[in-house]
Amino acid sequence: MEKIVIYTDGGCRGNPGIGGWGVWLRYKDNDKKLKGAELNTTNNKMELTASIRALQTLKSNDITVDLYTDSKYVIQGINEWIEGWKEKGWKTANKKPVKNVDLWKELDALNQKFSVTWYWVKGHSDDPGNDMADLLANQAMDEIS
Repeated sequence: MEKIVIYTDGGCRGNPGIGGWGVWLRYKDNDKKLKGAELNTTNNKMELTASIRALQTLKSNDITVDLYTDSKYVIQGINEWIEGWKEKGWKTANKKPVKNVDLWKELDALNQKFSVTWYWVKGHSDDPGNDMADLLANQAMDEIS
């Protein structure tokens, strides 16, 4: 089984505002860099989008994925909250609709399709993978500005 290491990051200039996301996929002797931006979005949407875009690029189900993100929102959502949200009809503990539910549903489907282990990494802490994903997100925001 092939293993892929993925670093993702999303950011926003203003919240809402111009947002960008970056992804660095590393596998075997290769790597792939992805980035994108939106004019009017939020930080959380960009963090979710980065993870979604990363997993969408995977071609085979016969792989394991180590996915690193500096977003506690994404980590807690996918590892702790999502099952409860689904059981409650995509409502939070205080019965309010889950924000970004369309993105959460998409991420959930991709997470179930692949064998993903999710890791939180501290942002801006000289982690090379996180630094690269952050750079790509910022480049995307610069290009759309």
